[in-house]
Amino acid sequence: MNTVLVERRQRLMHFFSPGSIVIVPAAHHALRNGDVDHPWRQDSDFWFLTGFDEPDSILVLCPGRGGEEFILFVRPRDREAETWTGRRAGLEGAVVAHGAEKAFLIQDFEKELARLCEDAQEVAWVFGRDAAFDSLVLRAVRRHRTQPKLRINGPDRLTDLSLALWPLRLFKQPEEIAALRQAAEITAEAHHEVMRLCQPGRNESQLQAALEYVFLAGGGERVGYGSIVASADNATILHYTENRMLVPDGALVLVDGGCEVDLHTADVTRTFPANGRFSEPQRAVYDAVLAAQLAAIDACRVGRTFHDVHDVAVHSLTQSMVQLGLLHGEIDALIKENAFKKYYMHGTSHWLGLDVHDVGGVHDLTSTEAQKASKPLMPGMVLTVEPGLYIAIDDLDAPETLRGIGVRIEDDVLITDDGPDVLTRACVKLPDAIEAMVGNPPRWVKPVVL
Repeated sequence: MNTVLVERRQRLMHFFSPGSIVIVPAAHHALRNGDVDHPWRQDSDFWFLTGFDEPDSILVLCPGRGGEEFILFVRPRDREAETWTGRRAGLEGAVVAHGAEKAFLIQDFEKELARLCEDAQEVAWVFGRDAAFDSLVLRAVRRHRTQPKLRINGPDRLTDLSLALWPLRLFKQPEEIAALRQAAEITAEAHHEVMRLCQPGRNESQLQAALEYVFLAGGGERVGYGSIVASADNATILHYTENRMLVPDGALVLVDGGCEVDLHTADVTRTFPANGRFSEPQRAVYDAVLAAQLAAIDACRVGRTFHDVHDVAVHSLTQSMVQLGLLHGEIDALIKENAFKKYYMHGTSHWLGLDVHDVGGVHDLTSTEAQKASKPLMPGMVLTVEPGLYIAIDDLDAPETLRGIGVRIEDDVLITDDGPDVLTRACVKLPDAIEAMVGNPPRWVKPVVL
């Protein structure tokens, strides 16, 4: 039995009194086109509590209900289906291999949930993700109200499970930190391989292929999110994912990609010159972003806040925007007016873990928005630090030499009592180190020439 998963479920049930029911559905296969599905990936909440990697399953926790605290609803064994799409755990596997106290077939969920709801006081699940699932649960939990002639008691309190579950996911345990470290290590080497392979005339898609090859060949399970490989002014598009342009000589290349290990993802961005040498304007913009990032990383300390990290980056970048001739005026006034958002329009950080934009401690029913924003960083939290500058190619207000330059630098940071632990520190980012890396012979990937 996986003691880590047992401990997670116990921590979650601690928030609920006996007579409560906690429901967490697994992910479904999603149709891509025709009869082709999107690549399978389990729901993060379900995986966090079960480690069960099958679709169309449901976890039910019933605190204090002897013999039924941990229930799994699963697909039936089906020899023909398993021949086509892979083995299933079935009822026996859910109990023997995954530790469920009871297991039922997925088609019996509504009936069994109605039974479990008899004399229950509270039902919790994450509201609003799946309207059909919401309706299914509500039919069962409101059975005692819609059919009063049954003379049964049922739950009168519905709770959004994210209020209890997501704060648990915010603080990473040792096994999660280990997965994030491994993902960071593989991702760093993948970014290095892209730098080595890059030269003017390569297609952005070739660089993406090299990045993702190292992800998988290095031990990752899949990409953590859609890879961004943006050369020249494509880098000024924050979520550019076409990745199909030939890389021009003299251009910068922005690569934002991370791999998953044990469903935990790294998230790294590096920007480098395609020909191995920064031009003077490119170096000026790069140095401005790097200075902001280093200052923001230094702010990732216990007692500081999530928004402190952003404020530090904004102040540094705004100062640099004035020095670069992008903005004009007093630094504090420009920040107050949000003038910096013309060239830096996104936040500096997001939580990181099972999801690239991971769930965090934003849910607090007793706090104002201002209090939530000022909550301190604590050991075990993991966040990204990713300032950037994006100067549109048609921005006539910007100095001509800077137009079309986009730079972002992103690392993953673990909050510890001893200061920020940069999980992705192995990935080079100092300008001299980047120039030394670009254009070296690739270690893992050979260019494909047809």
